[in-house]
Amino acid sequence: MTIHHKMRDDCMPRSVWLDRFQKVRALSEDLARDLHPEDQTVQSMPDASPTKWHLAHVSWFFETFVLVPHCPGYEVAHPQFAYLFNSYYEAAGARHARFARGLITRPTVEEVAAYRARVTDAMGELIASAGEAAFAAIAPLLEIGINHEQQHQELILMDILNLFAANPLHPAYRPCASLPAGTAPELAFFDYPGGIVEIGHAGTGFGYDNEGPRHQVLLRPFRLASRAVTNGEWIAFMEDGGYGRPDLWLSDGWARVKAGEYAAPLYWEKTDAGWEAMTLCGRHPVDPAAPVVHVSYYEADAYARWAGRRLPTEAEWEVAAREMPVSGNFLEAAALKASALRPLPAEPVPGHPAQLYGDVWEWTQSPYVAYPGYRPAAGALGEYNGKFMSSQMVLRGGCCATPDGHARATYRNFFYPHQRWPFAGLRLAEDA
Repeated sequence: MTIHHKMRDDCMPRSVWLDRFQKVRALSEDLARDLHPEDQTVQSMPDASPTKWHLAHVSWFFETFVLVPHCPGYEVAHPQFAYLFNSYYEAAGARHARFARGLITRPTVEEVAAYRARVTDAMGELIASAGEAAFAAIAPLLEIGINHEQQHQELILMDILNLFAANPLHPAYRPCASLPAGTAPELAFFDYPGGIVEIGHAGTGFGYDNEGPRHQVLLRPFRLASRAVTNGEWIAFMEDGGYGRPDLWLSDGWARVKAGEYAAPLYWEKTDAGWEAMTLCGRHPVDPAAPVVHVSYYEADAYARWAGRRLPTEAEWEVAAREMPVSGNFLEAAALKASALRPLPAEPVPGHPAQLYGDVWEWTQSPYVAYPGYRPAAGALGEYNGKFMSSQMVLRGGCCATPDGHARATYRNFFYPHQRWPFAGLRLAEDA
């Protein structure tokens, strides 16, 4: 996921900054509240990280990029934490191998909690006491750090679901409120005229550097589906032999089908009663009306071909989404217990596509590459986005595990096309 930035250009009071920072830190701890120490230490696969590592890494980020350079006299909590909890920052020094993060049994969960508290307290004092000139330099880094921690909140949920799905006991991360059986609105398509349009971040408010520069693109007239593809529609695809038809699949995707990696969405299992899926709420029957989730780009592309349509480009998606308010089924920071923690059936929006924000990230057919005129930031904070602009695909819209307030129309998420542990689904498009 993205980690870097364009600076925000507004001037918020210190109290607002402090409140935002403390709420984000508190939400991370709330996400880990019901996890046992054993849950927080294990790594289920090389792409995932233990909860304990996420909680320590985001603290290392604030310590390394804010406290050490901008808080005179600050001493790092432990000289080896930089090695253990650095992720991708080559300029920040050597780091522990990602695939081996589950071997880090020390520091303990309690020691990581103490580390977080130490960093949170030091950051709070710095936000409150820094002079105006010093805070002007700190504020952009603080903004990045807040958004960075929100990204890791989603990763915590992605990774703990992957871990619990591997457990034969099928433990629930948290019990979720039972919901009445939903009904998906009938699938329809909305027409867009195309033409020369502008996309990308306009420089107002926060945006990662890969969201800009704003630039013009030429779009042909297109049509976009009124909602995401549902589980029920995916079952029809499977029952029609969708996983057995090479004509539907890109070559790399078909190779994974033949290798036995893909036969249904990740976490699905066929039982005598029908399809069931592992969720953050435990294992439950698949809701036919809810959006399909945990499918790879290869699967999404194959489904679109089966349906006689295609995936949208990221420019098409953005043109449609920027007309809509950024609201939907997100992770509610203000009341986590009220969050669905799973995709929900779409609610119709008269005259516009529904469900563009929240529920599931939507695969686009766009490769993750630089926009025209893109330049990565200087130094360690410029490393992450630019050097990953290869072999990955763009997703848009946010999901049920994305913190509320974190998404926007220009947000470019990205994953490798084979990956399925993100909360990723799809929406259909076609040429007009």
